[in-house]
Amino acid sequence: WKKCRDQGWAWMVLLAAVVLQGLTLGFPCCIGVFFTDLQHEFQASKSETSWFPSIMVAVLHGGGPLCSILVKRFGCRFAVMLGGLLSGLGMVSSSFCKSISQLYLTAGLITGLGSCFSFQAGVTVLGYYFVRWRTLANAMASTGVSLGFTLWPLLSQYLLDEMGWRNTFLIFGGILLNCCVCGAIMRPIQLASGSLPQSAKPKEEPGSRAEEVQTKCLQMLQKYLAFDIFCQNKGYQIYTVGVTWMMMGFALPHVYLVPYAIHHGVEKRKAALLISIIGVINIFIRPLTGLLSGHRVFTGRRIYLFSLAVLLCGLSNFICVLSAEFSVLILYCIILSVAMSGVGALTFQVLMDVVEMDRFSSALGLFTILESITLLIGPPLTGLLVDITSDFHYVFYNSSFFLISAALFMGLSFCALEKKNRLREVSKAHLDNPSRYQYNETSTEPKAESQSPPAVEYITSI
Repeated sequence: WKKCRDQGWAWMVLLAAVVLQGLTLGFPCCIGVFFTDLQHEFQASKSETSWFPSIMVAVLHGGGPLCSILVKRFGCRFAVMLGGLLSGLGMVSSSFCKSISQLYLTAGLITGLGSCFSFQAGVTVLGYYFVRWRTLANAMASTGVSLGFTLWPLLSQYLLDEMGWRNTFLIFGGILLNCCVCGAIMRPIQLASGSLPQSAKPKEEPGSRAEEVQTKCLQMLQKYLAFDIFCQNKGYQIYTVGVTWMMMGFALPHVYLVPYAIHHGVEKRKAALLISIIGVINIFIRPLTGLLSGHRVFTGRRIYLFSLAVLLCGLSNFICVLSAEFSVLILYCIILSVAMSGVGALTFQVLMDVVEMDRFSSALGLFTILESITLLIGPPLTGLLVDITSDFHYVFYNSSFFLISAALFMGLSFCALEKKNRLREVSKAHLDNPSRYQYNETSTEPKAESQSPPAVEYITSI
């Protein structure tokens, strides 16, 4: 299977991954377009309405362990195609909803889970099809998200104006079924030469039934949730905690930017255009970020580029606080999109840097399920704050706080970890070769080497 790495069919798989990320990760960005209509239709508060995109995004990220199980058992092709079917079914069902709570189940849970299966299986298969060009492949695949950010809001606003949100959701169901086509392109590959026999090999000591169940549960946790890596690998630990905290504020502008602009008198079509501007700039910046971060100068240092991008995201939010004029919001979208390009292009590449590829699928499962918790609670809590205060500025204050603090935590923690590892290597070198750090005191008398007492050695450094 090594023959298909970095060449031939691998590039078709990359093309499928681009479309896949546009259909899955790019899709939730258009929900802000329907925010006001759904709020009026179901007579719901901002907090209640924001639960719908929050559940969708949280399940999209948090279904990682289930996706890992599907990938290990049936392969990436099956997982992607099943995800496409679920996504389509969820959006078709959403068009018949009679209450906001039904929308939580259909568009939130079912569509979110389907998108999760398609997206995460697509990311996983890229790690096996690409080795030499893996950084570039991840960056190129993430341009699909940018395409989604560009096209989904424009299409949503057009369909919403022409035929209402129910018929729009029905059409979206058909569009999301194209995930199945992308899955069909992803040919099954043998992930590792000895992976299948290992799983079919549990002929150890019989033991009691309870012990067997306990052992199987521990094996499942280790296989699909990577708690062992989280406990042992400090880099993975810091990165997971940092990204989890970051996600409390990362999704807020995507959910509330369009309602914020409409609230301040911007026309609906212009407000939808703001998200598309972010997408267009992302299309060009993400591949450049991938090429830049793939340079050998940044090998082992991509986490610092990632932290810098998160910091810029947080600082850019203060532009919206200054003014809500359309020209100022365009400037905000340009700066935010540049920063988002860095975050989007590097998120999974940094994870591949800190975790071995053979454990990436399970590490991705734990990573995404933890960040999904904060993705779920972030927008509704901020929506509640906006409902209480009637001030949209709190959206951007909250987002800035979480992003800036996460960026500083990750950057400084990795810096401290690197310094600690360097000191450990130096001390290990001292122990391995102590003779360099000794001096000998011997007799200076010219003769009688045979009669002189043994040399006295003083060890001055260990």
